[in-house]
Amino acid sequence: MRPDQRAGRLGVGTIGAGRVGAVLASALGGAGHALTGIAAVSDASRERAAAMLPDVPILALPDIVERSELVLLAVPADELGSLVEGLATAGAWRPGQLVVHTAAAHGVGVLEPAMRAGAIPLAIHPAMSFTGTSLDLGRLAGTWFAVTAPAPVLPIAQALVVEMGGEPFVVGESDRPAYAEAIDTAVSFSTAIVDQATGILEGIGMPRAGAVLAPLVRSSVENALARHDPGPLIDGAATIDGADDDRPSGGGA
Repeated sequence: MRPDQRAGRLGVGTIGAGRVGAVLASALGGAGHALTGIAAVSDASRERAAAMLPDVPILALPDIVERSELVLLAVPADELGSLVEGLATAGAWRPGQLVVHTAAAHGVGVLEPAMRAGAIPLAIHPAMSFTGTSLDLGRLAGTWFAVTAPAPVLPIAQALVVEMGGEPFVVGESDRPAYAEAIDTAVSFSTAIVDQATGILEGIGMPRAGAVLAPLVRSSVENALARHDPGPLIDGAATIDGADDDRPSGGGA
């Protein structure tokens, strides 16, 4: 039986062909879902879509929503609300349609305009820094994904994460800003520290400063993380109560 003939396969449309969107769409396609289309505006996004999703048509936003049972919104967090509202105003959303966004800072509240039309809201954020290339597909294996969704449909969000090779954990709606702050802190500080250290070594004429520092940085980070890791999250769905473009990102949009 071909993957696209298996039960539960969805038509997936992706809005945003940045580093995150193209990779997650490819992962969902690899899981057997049918990729109906992708929206890509910039030259970089179109090149990435051609490389990662060569058989997926580039379509206008209304066409993607119309053709898809699941719409993946992989756009920057500050553009997400206006995008969802604009599509709602155009009457694009429909009852029973899954709407998934990848922005770390938002739960499902930002999808309320789609919910008014009967769409099912899911927030899924991979805690990973993306390159936007096929290298990321291997890195998804074992990556933790923050998921936020209404309780009745939370298993859908978790199942999608597992299909992409990730490990889901639940973040409460009110805790998404704090979660996003943690992600941004980890990405920003680690990047700044590596840039500063390599700059110092390059300043004294050391060739391949990045290669020299790589084992040190990796082992230091692993040691620091080990001090804060009591073990695996239970069943890949522990609860912490309380989007996509071409910018560097810790998995968020």
